[in-house]
Amino acid sequence: MARHIDILQYPETAIATASATLADGLPIGLPTETVYGLAADATNPAAITRIYETKGRPRFNPLICHMSDLAMAERYAIFDPISRKLAEAFWPGPLTLVLPLRPESGIHPLATAGLDTVGIRVPQGFAGELIRAFGRPLAAPSANTSGKISATSADHVHDDLGERISLILDAGASIVGVESTIVKVEDGEMRLLRPGGLAAEEIERVAGQPLKRKNGASPAIEAPGMLASHYAPGAAVRLDATAVLPGEALIRFGRPDIAGTENAAIVLDLSPAGDLSEAAANLFDFMKRADGSGAATIAFSSIPDEGLGEAINDRLRRAAAPRE
Repeated sequence: MARHIDILQYPETAIATASATLADGLPIGLPTETVYGLAADATNPAAITRIYETKGRPRFNPLICHMSDLAMAERYAIFDPISRKLAEAFWPGPLTLVLPLRPESGIHPLATAGLDTVGIRVPQGFAGELIRAFGRPLAAPSANTSGKISATSADHVHDDLGERISLILDAGASIVGVESTIVKVEDGEMRLLRPGGLAAEEIERVAGQPLKRKNGASPAIEAPGMLASHYAPGAAVRLDATAVLPGEALIRFGRPDIAGTENAAIVLDLSPAGDLSEAAANLFDFMKRADGSGAATIAFSSIPDEGLGEAINDRLRRAAAPRE
């Protein structure tokens, strides 16, 4: 069973214990502002293997490598001018940049799924402090069984992976609540590989150019979060509901008029005021609560596809996708 350490009460103990555990090649439950990560030494192949085994994650799905700051990131990856501008504007924060690896970077190919690029993020707060103290980048996908709902609290990590890892650091609920936005710059143009906790409009404002979305069929896996089915609860997911059937769970946004609400197994509102930031922060926790209600189906009302709504809708479409 995993040991819990409250980083607010025991920050020095948390860093010392976490650093020792990581040095032993073991993954830990790590709080970040986006979601909780399952973190391990990105330069240690045995440690990375344990991430994949603990999550049951396919090894063709690359891992994001977390750095303490831009200077550390530059030791492992090559920055073009646009990527550097974005890093300077949004790091630390919920932005991942997919960049060419430096030769002999030290990041193990298992972390990049053998690609010649790497997804890099600089997290806010404690996670960055731990990486600085540890001295090496941490590969850290979300701390949940692969394909299931992401963890936004230490309790979520414990309930899912507590029997499979030895340490969970607790910093309360993640403030952003969805994973990072992933961007790749190619030939001077930005591509959105995954919408996330940084709105596309903010990236476009800083870069001064549009952020291109993919058209047609999904491309090869270049970054996490690109699988068709992902973020899925045990229950089926139904989107854009205007009515709820008896016994279904209902997750709504902004107090819409949904017929049959009184017959739902549970009713949760991502944001009664219609605030997309509040909705993103509540999304995964509410999905877990609805899934725990015993309902066979979770119905979601529509959510605006703008700002952080783009990331929320991306997660919901993947949660509702056919499962293999």
